Amino acid sequence: MTPGSRTPSRPARRPVPRPARLAVALTLALAASLATGCGVTRGDESNDLMMMIPNSPGGGYDQTGRAAVSILERKNIVEGSFEVTNVIGAGGSVAMTRLMNAEGDEHTMMTVGLGVVGSTYSFGGDYRLQDATPLAQLISDQEGVLVPADSPYKTIDDLVTAWQKDPNGLVVGGGSSLGGPDHLFPMQLASAVDVDPKEVRYVTYDGGGPLTSALLGHKIDVGFSGVGEFEGQIKAGELRVLAVSGDERLAGEAVKDVPTLQESDIDLTFINWRGVMAPPGISDDRRDELIAMLQEMHDTPEWRTALEDNGWIDDFKTGDDFEAFLVEQDARVADTLKELELL
Repeated sequence: MTPGSRTPSRPARRPVPRPARLAVALTLALAASLATGCGVTRGDESNDLMMMIPNSPGGGYDQTGRAAVSILERKNIVEGSFEVTNVIGAGGSVAMTRLMNAEGDEHTMMTVGLGVVGSTYSFGGDYRLQDATPLAQLISDQEGVLVPADSPYKTIDDLVTAWQKDPNGLVVGGGSSLGGPDHLFPMQLASAVDVDPKEVRYVTYDGGGPLTSALLGHKIDVGFSGVGEFEGQIKAGELRVLAVSGDERLAGEAVKDVPTLQESDIDLTFINWRGVMAPPGISDDRRDELIAMLQEMHDTPEWRTALEDNGWIDDFKTGDDFEAFLVEQDARVADTLKELELL
C-alpha cells in the first residue's frame, strides 16, 4: 500500500459561511507556519522521533500519547530521543495540517481520535485522517457525563428531566470541536431521551483542561468527555460523574459506583477511541517499522497497567485494518453532522 496514492470518497459539504471561512484561513495559515521545520532538524539518519499531541496538556490525547512514549523509551523499543509536543488549536485541525505538511517525514507520529476526525469537517479541511499514514489504534474509551460537585443534578435522571423541560436552558460543554466525541455523545444522548439535538446549547473547549476549568467555574452546566481526564477532580470531590457511556461500569475506585446509561434505562452506548498516525508519503518499510514499535509497546506489562490505571479499553489494530476503521469513523461523523444539518 502506498499512503499517498489513496483518494477516498468524501461526502459533499455545504459552503462554509464567510466568517467561518476567514477563521479557517487563519487557522490553516497558522498551521502552515508551524509546519515549517517539522522533522527537518532530525535528519534522515537520526533515530530521534517526535510525537505530536493535537490538544492541550492533560487531555485524553496527551495522556494516551505520553503513556505510549514513556513505555517506548523505558523499554528501549526506540533508539534515540523522543520529543513530545502539544500542537493546540481548532480541535486538532492545526496539528493535523502540520502532520499533512510533514509529508515524507519518517520521524514524526501523532496521536489522533474521533475528535480529530470531527475537526477536519468543522474547520473545513481538505483532507481526512486516512489521507495520512495510519499506524495503530491503541484504545477505546468511555465518555462520562460530568457536573460540578454542587450541581443541582444528582443523578442522570435529574439531568434528563431538566433537559426535557428546557432543552435550550442547559449549557453543555465538551473538549472537542463539532463532530468530535464530546459533541457527538451529547447529541446522541439528546436524541435518546427525546430532546431535539438542534436545540442543544453546545460549547466547545480545546481538550480536557479547558473543559475542567469551565465546569469548575460554572460556565457550563454539564460536561461530556473521557472520564480518565478528570480523575484528580473526581477523587477530590470537585466533579461528579452522573453516568458513563459504555456497556459496563468503569473499574476505578472513584467511579466504580457510577451507572451506565443502559442501567439508567437510556438506550445508548457510545465509545471513543485513540490511535497513532504518521505523515503521508513515508516508505512502506518505515511504516512497518513504526507499527512494529507500537505492537511491541502494546504487548508490554507496562501498557496493560496503563490501560487499567486509565480505564481504557484495549482495542489494538494496525495498518490496513486501522485504515478501514478510519474510513468507517469518517462516515460516522459525516452522517451525524448531516443529521444535525451542520454539513
